[in-house]
Parts: sequence; C-alpha cells; structure tokens
Amino acid sequence: MSSQLRTGVLLAVLTALIILFGRFLGGQTGMVVAFLIAVVMNVGSYWYSDKIVLSMYRAVDLSPSDAPMIHSIVEELAQRAGLPKPRVVLVPENTPNAFATGRDPKHAVVAVTQGLLQTLSPEEIKGVLAHEMGHVKNRDILIQSVAATLAGAIMIVANMVKWATLFGFGSRDDEEGGSPLVAFVFALIAPIAASLIQMAISRSREFLADETGARLAGNPHYLANALEKLDAYSRSMPLQHGNPATENMFIVNPFAGMSVARLFSTHPPTEERVRRLRNMAP
Repeated sequence: MSSQLRTGVLLAVLTALIILFGRFLGGQTGMVVAFLIAVVMNVGSYWYSDKIVLSMYRAVDLSPSDAPMIHSIVEELAQRAGLPKPRVVLVPENTPNAFATGRDPKHAVVAVTQGLLQTLSPEEIKGVLAHEMGHVKNRDILIQSVAATLAGAIMIVANMVKWATLFGFGSRDDEEGGSPLVAFVFALIAPIAASLIQMAISRSREFLADETGARLAGNPHYLANALEKLDAYSRSMPLQHGNPATENMFIVNPFAGMSVARLFSTHPPTEERVRRLRNMAP
C-alpha cells in the first residue's frame, strides 16, 4: 500500500471516530461540529504534526559544532540514500531512542535523545540513524507523524466524552443522539481502535526501515546491536514524559516498561527484527 493511500485510510478512519464522538455528545449538530473539527485537525496534522511532536518532546536543534559526528553520519547516509540532509534535533531524555518526522524528505527531521548519544557506540548510532533515514527514504515519516497526532487527539476527545457522560452531559436516548452509556463504552474502545490502526500500519514499515537502514549503514550488525541495547533500556527505564500515542514514531517502543504499552505496541518484536538483520549479514 502506498504512503499516500495509507495516509488517506488513516485519516478517514480517525475522522470517522471523531464524528461518532460528536454524534454521541450532540446528535446531528454534534456530528457537524465534530466534522468541522476533524477537517481542521486533518489539515493541521499534515502541515504541523512534526512541529507538534517536536514541541511535545522539547526538541532543540543540534548544531554541527555540538555534534560533528552525528552530522557527519547523517550527511553520509543522506548522500547514499539520494536525499537532502535532514535537520537534526536533540531530545533531552536519558532513555536512548530516536525518531524521524516531517511531511516529506525535503522537510525531514531526525531526532535523537541525549541518552542515545551517551549509550551507543558510533557504529550503533550509525545503524540507528540509518534506520531513521530508511523511514525518510520510504516516505513513512508523514504517516507516522499524522498517526501520532490524530491518535493523541482521539485519546483526548475520548477522555472528554467519558467525563461528559459521567456528569450527565451529551445527548440522551432520543432522535437527536445516542445513549450516554453507549457513548461511554465507545469512548473506552476508541483509543484502543486508534492503537490497532497504528499497529496495522506501522509494524510492516519497521521491518522495511530496518532493511533499508541496514543497507544504508553498510552492516546489518550495527542496527541489530543497537536494537538489542535500546530494547533493554526502554524496558528498564521507559520515557517519563510524552504521549504513548507517539510511540509508533520511535525506533523502539519508548514506553515498553508499561504492560499496556507492550500489549498494543506498534513495533514488531525486537527479537524478530534482530533475527532478520542478522540473516542479512554475509
């Protein structure tokens, strides 16, 4: 499935969820209002989802003078991939991890955490950055950013619906709206549905980014070794800040220490990713 088609499917499904929320809360009028909100969210997520996510994680630009090795690796990988060199930013988190965002390769951003720079070897860092450049080359960064932004919005709206129904707001059992009990149950299910949509889209893309990254880095073991370390760190010291709805953007699930996060993880098992990478080596 092409990146554009995946994005369209995701937008359509998550938009439908938001409109249903409006139906439960305000009947026909609520549906119209929710549809207008969904349109604004869709347009905004396309143009500003990367900025929203970077702001959420307090990312700051990482200059070549501050991290010459990182910029040198990114420039080398960009040349190999035939892409413009992306902007590089630093996330002030001790948990080692990384992600890429942006609406297209010309506006791509590669983000690395402080912990990643302090934990991994240069070869492992190259493997991680090559994986993120793989996402850029395969044009996954838009779908990742849009999915993270809209899934986060679904969770916020779902919480609003739950509290509204608990305190008696919203439509009643009449022609204009649905049952508050049904609205409450739907508000519980909708975030899970959004996570399942992310899972269905993201898991296959991670395998492809691993393969692309291994070829760009020139050695599959670089990324395989890095994934083993990152997975262990994410389980022992998961991110304390941020929104679990954005976990699909990271190279490994940064909230893996949480049992619910593991259950609905958008990432395939690290062991399987490592096995495939090892098998790529001569």
